[in-house]
Amino acid sequence: MGDTEKIKKVYASGMSEYVAGDYGKSVQRFSEVLSLDPGHTQALTARGAGNLKLNAAGDAVEDFNRVIELDPTYARAYHLRGLAREAQGDDAGAEADFGAAIELAPEYGAAYFSRATLRTKTGREDMATEDMAMVAHLTNRNIETFANENNVWRSQHLRVESIMESDVNR
Repeated sequence: MGDTEKIKKVYASGMSEYVAGDYGKSVQRFSEVLSLDPGHTQALTARGAGNLKLNAAGDAVEDFNRVIELDPTYARAYHLRGLAREAQGDDAGAEADFGAAIELAPEYGAAYFSRATLRTKTGREDMATEDMAMVAHLTNRNIETFANENNVWRSQHLRVESIMESDVNR
């Protein structure tokens, strides 16, 4: 098995471990991927998330720093690093990261929610209210989009059923 196939297999194993809640094993698997491909941003991000779940915020911050070095436009890495910084007690750094994530991806609802939670915790409810309003707006828009897409699918499905029914009745 070549390195590419091994990386895919070990990464998939790490994701399975993560989903199953075995963060320690998932971190080991992602570290194995990174030993084969140090620039594998997905493995770095996933290992950082695993480290965050293991309350190893310092290790998580290091992983997210590397992801951001490799891809400074990856909003999720800033958001996750913000969560890790908040866990370390670095509220200012966390807020800056949540803001960077929002700047890069203005429709990233989780970053608004995290920033609102942080602002509430630090006594700035007025600013948190603005972020929560954005979360509500994005949620409603996503629900509308899903409903519209579902209606389009349903319309197409009914059209196909109608065509099939007319063919059967011939």
